[in-house]
Amino acid sequence: MRKIAFTTLTAMGAIALPAAAQAQSNEDPKVEAYVGASAGIHDLGIGLPDDDGGIYGVVAGVDVPVGKTFFVGAEGNFHIGDGPIDNEYGIAARAGVRVGETGKIYVRGGYQEVDFDIRNLFGVTPPAGFDTTDGDYLVGAGVEFGLGESPVRFRAGIDTIAFDSTRATVGVLYAF
Repeated sequence: MRKIAFTTLTAMGAIALPAAAQAQSNEDPKVEAYVGASAGIHDLGIGLPDDDGGIYGVVAGVDVPVGKTFFVGAEGNFHIGDGPIDNEYGIAARAGVRVGETGKIYVRGGYQEVDFDIRNLFGVTPPAGFDTTDGDYLVGAGVEFGLGESPVRFRAGIDTIAFDSTRATVGVLYAF
């Protein structure tokens, strides 16, 4: 897991560095950092009656402009869950386009680690030392929009982890 996380972080840095250099040559570069709250539903897709549950957490990231409308960025998340998920966390690279003054449409790819609540999922307590986590690549898409000049943004996104599960989330961000 650490090797994958390190590799993903390195790849995101390799993407963001040239973008940051390009942004500095633009007339109005505005690197945008953000933090926010996120909530949604994560459906594990394993065919059990209760294989989905709510997730509630935080996101943080940075977007770097590349030209007037295109941007690249990096984002991290941490969510606690109810139902079959104890918690999950991940990192992703983002790329997208600005729409109007405050809108963004983006795709993302990264890595997501999920800690399952085995007792809730299967009705049995796992033996001591049993690894209840699993992780894989994440791909998804989303939209963000703000209202006027306010730094508050709203977002909605849908992701999949290795095309096995589906996460739909909404959130409120504060951009600075």
